[in-house]
Amino acid sequence: MALIRECQPNGIERWEQWYFENARTDGKTPTKITKESLEELGERLYVKIKEIVIPEWTEAFSQLTLQDCVEYIFNLTINRTFDGFIREKSVIEENLAKIFPTIRFEESDPDLDHAGDIDYLGWVGNKAFGIQIKPVTAKANFGNYSATERMKASFTAFTNKFGGQVFIVFSIDDKIKNEEVVEQIANEIKRLNRNKSHK
Repeated sequence: MALIRECQPNGIERWEQWYFENARTDGKTPTKITKESLEELGERLYVKIKEIVIPEWTEAFSQLTLQDCVEYIFNLTINRTFDGFIREKSVIEENLAKIFPTIRFEESDPDLDHAGDIDYLGWVGNKAFGIQIKPVTAKANFGNYSATERMKASFTAFTNKFGGQVFIVFSIDDKIKNEEVVEQIANEIKRLNRNKSHK
């Protein structure tokens, strides 16, 4: 993406030409990327899929049982949903509610349009900001996370209705990983309080 943004092509032919003129591999000794090098990558991928991936998957699928599928669905539906519920409550109750004791946090109403994208509302008077809680692993790179167009539309609809922005909180267990979001939320609370006092 960095390369195509640098190129700013007006057509795919220009992009292809520019790519092969400028693209280099990453690493200590970058080398020029050619059509031949892409073809070689394709050949290596083909060999890996045919000789390693398909045999491993075939073996795994041949050992799959009905009980494996039932347990997977049960685990996904019951255990992981419960774990997610507890994690979300903990992020709010053990973190945000203690940091912002004057804010009333409530779970999003499942009947609202934004419910799939907003987990909690933080009430500042009659205005509210939204919180979406996303679980991450310890090594996750959430810096590159980008909301989908549907989510952006949902966030905008929320702001239009409730007056506050939506914040994405990345959590590991019950801890907030992107700690800078706390300051962003604090600034939003101040903004909503100022707007409240001007009315």
